[in-house]
Amino acid sequence: MSVTSADGFVAAGCHAGIKRRRFDMALVATEDREPVAAAAVFTRNKFFAPPVAASRQRLEANGGRAAAIIVNSGNANAGTGAPGLADAEAMCAAAGEALGVAGADVLVCSTGIIGTPLPMDRILAATPKLAKKLSTEGGSDAARGILTTDHRQKQALVRGSGFTLGGMAKGCGMIAPNMATMLAFLTTDADVSSEEMTRILRDASDRTFNTLNVDGATSTNDTVILLASGRRGRPDLAEFAEAVHRVCEDLTFQMARDAEGMTRIVMLRVTGAASDQEARIAAKSIAENNLVKCSWYGGDPYWGRLLAAAGSAGIAFEAERSAVSYGGIAVSRGGTNVAHDDEAVRSHMREERIEIEVALGLGSGSAQVIGIDLGPGYIKENAKTS
Repeated sequence: MSVTSADGFVAAGCHAGIKRRRFDMALVATEDREPVAAAAVFTRNKFFAPPVAASRQRLEANGGRAAAIIVNSGNANAGTGAPGLADAEAMCAAAGEALGVAGADVLVCSTGIIGTPLPMDRILAATPKLAKKLSTEGGSDAARGILTTDHRQKQALVRGSGFTLGGMAKGCGMIAPNMATMLAFLTTDADVSSEEMTRILRDASDRTFNTLNVDGATSTNDTVILLASGRRGRPDLAEFAEAVHRVCEDLTFQMARDAEGMTRIVMLRVTGAASDQEARIAAKSIAENNLVKCSWYGGDPYWGRLLAAAGSAGIAFEAERSAVSYGGIAVSRGGTNVAHDDEAVRSHMREERIEIEVALGLGSGSAQVIGIDLGPGYIKENAKTS
C-alpha cells in the first residue's frame, strides 16, 4: 500500500542529514524514466516557497508532464528569496542528472522550517544515492522521508476495476482549508490526461483536504501532485474520480488523527446558512476559535462559544433562528438553552470523534469542516519549532 502500488512507479527515501536522525529526503520517479501526465494543486498562500514556484512553472511550461518528484523535509526552503529558487532548481537538476532525465521534467517540494537556507551540500550528495535506491518496494521509505513533526507515515490505496491509485502524504500542523493543505503525492496506472486529472484533483481536494482545519494556518509549501503512467489504459472517469476522492479522504483523516497535540477530531457541520460560502465562513470561524477548540479538548459542550464564533464571522446570523446539537442531541435553540440529556451529551464529548451541527435557520447553505481540539500538546510542539 504505497505510492508505488500503481504500475510504472518507483520510489525511495533516505537520511541526508537535514534532520539529525530521521529520514529527510524522498524521490518518486517513473520506472522507465519517461515523463507522464501530471496534475497539481498548490497553496494559495501568497507567501509561497521557491519549490512551489519551480514546480508550478514547470507544469505550466510543459502542459502537465513529469518524470520525477524530489522532496526534502526538515527545511521548507521558504522565505529564502532568489537563492532559494536557485536551490530548488538545483535540486531538480541534480535529480534529473541522477535519473538521466531533463531537469525540466522533475518537480520539487520542500517542507519544514521557514527562513533558513537549504543545506545544499548534503542534499546534492544524497540525491545520487537516493536515485540508486529507487524500487517498487521503496514507497514506505519515501513516505518516511517527507515527514516533519508527523508521528507516523500516511499512505492510502484504492484498486479500481481496471486501475490502481496509491498515495502518501505528510501533515499534522499548519493546516487550514485553502488548498493545498500539506504535501501529498498520488500515482496511478490509469490513462488519464493532465487536464482531466487537474479537474478531478481540484474537486477531490475541495471535498477532503480543504475540509481539514487543524490550526487555521495555510502553509507556504503546500502541494498535491498526481502522476499517471497510463499503463493499464483508460478508466471509467467517474470511477477514477471517486477513487481519487477516496484516497484523498483517507489521507485527510490520517492527518487529522496525527494532528499536533490532537486528542479529539470534530466533524463540524454548519447548515441553514444563506449560502454555501457563508456556511464555509462560519465553519472556519468556529473551527479556528481557540476558546471553542479548548472546550473540545476539555470535553465541554459549550454551545455559546460556537454561536459567538458564528455570530462574529461577518455572515447573515439571527440568534433566534439558530440551533446547536452535539452527537445529534439538541442543546440550544433560538440562541438559548434547551432541555436535553446532559449525560448523553457529555458522554459523546468524551469520544475521540465528536459530531457537532450549528444550524443557522436562514437558508439552504451548508459546509463541513474537520476540526481539531487545542491542548498542551499543540502548544508544546509549536513553541519549540523554530
